[in-house]
Amino acid sequence: MKTHQGIQTIKQLEKRKGGYYYLKIDSEIINQFSKKRATRMICTIDDKISYRCGLNHLGDGNFYVIVSGKYLGELNKELGEKVNYRIDEDPDQLGVEIPEVLTVFLEQDADSKAIFDKLTDGKKRSLIYSFVKLKDIDKQIRNITDFLAKERQKMK
Repeated sequence: MKTHQGIQTIKQLEKRKGGYYYLKIDSEIINQFSKKRATRMICTIDDKISYRCGLNHLGDGNFYVIVSGKYLGELNKELGEKVNYRIDEDPDQLGVEIPEVLTVFLEQDADSKAIFDKLTDGKKRSLIYSFVKLKDIDKQIRNITDFLAKERQKMK
């Protein structure tokens, strides 16, 4: 599994581009990873915070990973301060765990599983994020079936 580590200052995108805090990753570093710019990462900052993330384009050929304000608070860091960071290739390119309710649903519905398997990893993540915050299993199932029904229509 490929990894890269370094030290850099926390930067922030312009407000019109989202205003996110980020760490810049040069393209030559990303090109060393097996899936290059499609690589999902695990970012570790100051050996205290570790999270799964994707790469975003800076627009100049280089990339960045977002650092949430919540993580900066936990690290007691601010814009412009230096951090030690490490990015590791995420062994699970989906980048999120498939919740048990989705796994069971797909095992019981072959048609839905076929649709799910055709989705891009990004669409699969969107589906998972859309229902994982719901506590009610019935609402989760409804969310899954609605999402997959819309995707089925798009594929026709």
